[in-house]
Amino acid sequence: MRFVTGFAAAIALTLCTTAPAFAQDAAVAVKDGGVFAKGWTGKIDAQEEKAGQVLNNARFDEKGGTFTVRTGPATTYWNAANKAAGNYTVSATFNEPKYMNLMDHPHPYGIMIAGNDLGSDKQSYIYCSAYGNGTFIVRGMGPAPFQVSARKPEPNAAINKAAGKDQPVKQDIAVTVNGDKIECAINGTVVGSYNKADAVAAGKLTSTDGVYGLRFAHNTEVTVTNFKMTKK
Repeated sequence: MRFVTGFAAAIALTLCTTAPAFAQDAAVAVKDGGVFAKGWTGKIDAQEEKAGQVLNNARFDEKGGTFTVRTGPATTYWNAANKAAGNYTVSATFNEPKYMNLMDHPHPYGIMIAGNDLGSDKQSYIYCSAYGNGTFIVRGMGPAPFQVSARKPEPNAAINKAAGKDQPVKQDIAVTVNGDKIECAINGTVVGSYNKADAVAAGKLTSTDGVYGLRFAHNTEVTVTNFKMTKK
């Protein structure tokens, strides 16, 4: 009986000590959330929806060409009028004014391209995102998530690192479709180059032609400037 009691106590202690770790990484709803940029909308990730989150638990605003974003649930934003086809580059400057101010570890943000059927259960897109600790990741949705870069964030010397928590960090991110390649460049350096044929496939992208936009992980606070698409 003493063994059972001790075992039960140990389990209870484990649950008590591990539960906060999970809670700390949960999306925290933003007050006064919503999409306040003309023509734009967004969709939160499926796991966020399962957890009871909604789009209005994040905030996306635009004034004078500057986007101010605070999440909330992980969200992808787009304007359906922003479309690209053939060879092109989509780029923007991301400023994280206070690194990790809403969390206890880095979360990424970046550029989304090749969006098709967005907002539906058949949506597909690919994105490249940077972290303020000098790493990046490239992933896709088709409609289930799929890896493009390594499973874990990859370091690269070109990616800026914040001096510490609550310190500013800036990244210039660009995603390019050119010929048979999809490339991600951060601060002027190509950090990842991938075969288009590997990404445009069953269960992945339907095409590299499509809508482009912005991607943010949960619990991030970022301003975005110089958002544009250029033809190659």
